[in-house]
This record gives sequence, structure tokens and C-alpha cells, in this order.
Amino acid sequence: MDFTDDAYVLSARPHGDTGVVVELLTEAHGRRAAYVAGGASRKMKPFLQPGARVVADYRARTSDHLGSARLEPVGEGPSALFDDPLALTGLAAAASVAQGALPEREPHPGAFLAFEALMSAFALPDVWPAIFVRFEAGLLEDLGFGLDLSRCAVTGTMDDLVWVSPRTGRAVCRAAGEPYADKLLNLPPFMLGAQAGLGEGDVGAGLALTGHFLEQFVFHPLDRPLPPARVWMIDKLREAGRL
Repeated sequence: MDFTDDAYVLSARPHGDTGVVVELLTEAHGRRAAYVAGGASRKMKPFLQPGARVVADYRARTSDHLGSARLEPVGEGPSALFDDPLALTGLAAAASVAQGALPEREPHPGAFLAFEALMSAFALPDVWPAIFVRFEAGLLEDLGFGLDLSRCAVTGTMDDLVWVSPRTGRAVCRAAGEPYADKLLNLPPFMLGAQAGLGEGDVGAGLALTGHFLEQFVFHPLDRPLPPARVWMIDKLREAGRL
């Protein structure tokens, strides 16, 4: 059970006097927990923050044992966001969602790429909340619960898609969904294509949409609530008028 892989740190917690246990999202080996000797040192702490990019040299005796890892930092990591508290709340939420949703030791390269894209987007204050929604939609797809936004579930049309069925995750056009509008989830245009503009309320609608299916298909079966860090991010986006 030895490998070297690119990874992002999702969380770190103290273990013993000088070590920490980190949760990593690796590119080819999925979510992994590993013991990092000396991780509690002042030198190591900056590289063990959520969102830090590392190269992990992972070792484990068997697949059932907690492995150990040596980590080499890559780039400046989340320190570039220290002057943007709102982006830091988004980073904490993304790390919490990924850690809570992804099964351990199961490869999910799509989730890694979605997290990587979101990390790059945090430098763009006007963009990252919408990319966060796309990140969660990509996470659902990688877990086998992807939304079908290609055509209306009722009529088959690809035009005027404005809602999503909360039961099936399939898009519904305006004409077919009008009588049931109060039971359907709003579908913001930016989720249908990169060329669509971002209107008022679209981010909030997108987060409500992905949050519904993350709760229904991922967290509820695990008997867990949506991560508190995600709730905190939404509160802060609302206060900032970004929903």
C-alpha cells in the first residue's frame, strides 16, 4: 500500500504529542487518512491547512491500517486567500463537503479535478461562488448521482429549462413544470452552460439545488447533516449579498 500522489489537505487533527492525522484528497487514490510525524510543529502547520497542495508519499502495511505520509508542499496554498475571509469560508466548506461525501480509499479523480478547479477560482471573488455550485454538482456526478440537465424530463425539449425535479434530479421545462412550480427546484441558467450569465439569486438557487441532492443521496444515507462549514459559508454569502 505504498504510493506517491498529488493531493490536497482536507483537514488535520492532533495525534499524540507531535504528530497529526491528515485527511487527504489524492488525485489517483481517493480520500486517505494518514499520520504525519512532526505535523504539529510550527514549521509544518502552514502546509497542513485545508486546501494546501502537497505531494504525498504514503505508506501503509495493509489496506485496513492507518497509513503514514511524508508531505511536500506545492505552491503557496491557502495563504494566498488570507486577505479574503469570504473565500476562506468557501475553502473550509469545500474541504468539509469533500471529506464528508467521498468514501475513503476509493479513487475519485473527477472529484480531485473539481476541487482543483475550485481552488483556482477562489482568487476570483465574483466567480468562485458559482464555481462552488459546479464543484458540488461535479461531486454528485462522480459519486453516481449526477443531475440530468440535458433535456426536459416530461417533454424531451432542450429549451427553456428552468426547474429540476427534487426526486429524480432531472430538468423540467417551464411549460411542463408551471403547474408544479412550488414543488420543483429552481435551475439557474449558469448550470446549463458557461456562456449563461449570472443573475441575482442564481448562486443561492444553485446551492439549494446541489445541497438538496447532497443531503438526499449522500449525507442522509450516512446519517449525517450537511457540513456546518457549508451552512456557515451560505450565511456569509448572504450577509455579503452574494447569493
